[in-house]
Amino acid sequence: MIALIAVASMAVGAFSAIAQTNIKRLMAYSSIGHMGYALIGLAAGTAQGVSSVLIYMAIYIVMTIGTFAVILMMRRRGGMTENISDLSGLSRTNMPMALIMTVLLFSLAGVPPTAGFFGKWFVFFAAVEADLIWLAVAGVFASAISAFYYLRIVWFMWFDEPAPAFERDAGPALTFAAWGSAILMFPVLTIFIGPLMQAAGRAAASLF
Repeated sequence: MIALIAVASMAVGAFSAIAQTNIKRLMAYSSIGHMGYALIGLAAGTAQGVSSVLIYMAIYIVMTIGTFAVILMMRRRGGMTENISDLSGLSRTNMPMALIMTVLLFSLAGVPPTAGFFGKWFVFFAAVEADLIWLAVAGVFASAISAFYYLRIVWFMWFDEPAPAFERDAGPALTFAAWGSAILMFPVLTIFIGPLMQAAGRAAASLF
């Protein structure tokens, strides 16, 4: 049952997000898909599977905080804007913001060597070890579909004609959250991945 819910969540998240033009709605459907990936580890029914879920969720929380920090920075004339098209040409109007969003989108898509790739690797590997190879394959397929709408935003930011620039004064809290999340998505995460795996392993072992 958990495996079927995982597949349904991944399918709804992947296919529903493709048609979105509002970035908040896209992220809402994206979250449905990511919960499906997390459920893959839970469906394994093993300590390794539970550990992989905890690792995945820790990485996903950081990715989401950073992405929504960037979304909250999408402001013009004191008001927020939410259309994906508003990010067009961002690399030419606000390079730092474009770099942060690119890293976070790559991680959400599971592109190596970002942390998002390793999060998916752990849950897929747990499924394979539990002889749920078909579920891992379904996860890879859904991940490939979801990569389309993440990388489409990257294309808009780097190759489309620039939309009007956003306001630069985002505030220290949003700036710290955005930059901190983006930095953690790259090799600096390897400093913490060992302790994270150990903590997740101990927490999972307490259930078995």
